[in-house]
Amino acid sequence: MTQQKSTSLLSRDVAVGDELTPLKVDVTATAIVAGAIASHDYMPMHHDRDFAQAQGAPDIFFNIMSTNAYIARFITDWAGPEAILKNISIRLGVQAVPGQTLLFSGTVTRTESGESECLVELAIKASVETGDHATGTAALTLPL
Repeated sequence: MTQQKSTSLLSRDVAVGDELTPLKVDVTATAIVAGAIASHDYMPMHHDRDFAQAQGAPDIFFNIMSTNAYIARFITDWAGPEAILKNISIRLGVQAVPGQTLLFSGTVTRTESGESECLVELAIKASVETGDHATGTAALTLPL
């Protein structure tokens, strides 16, 4: 488990090509169900194994809101508490099911300094043993 930083990255600390600190998350049935409940997503494939398997899934699986939440955590753990997430845009791939490990990775693709903050754009990916669970981009601001 990673520990959140007590200070934020500053614009001078970040350059195009920098890799974000990877994050590993064990996928458990409890985490899947808790995320679905927290986001008021009561679709059975997120809490009922028999239903999920009847739909062709190997087991219950993370919903997109849970995936987005873990991506937000991944980014803010790296950037620190003064970072402000502006956008997360992902495309879902393979399902994340109990017993797998999600590995989050990312790269800085662009930085642009303004008067009071620096815009940072990222390419992000969350993978499990069977392939990419989510791929996409994110943008955040950092203090100068």
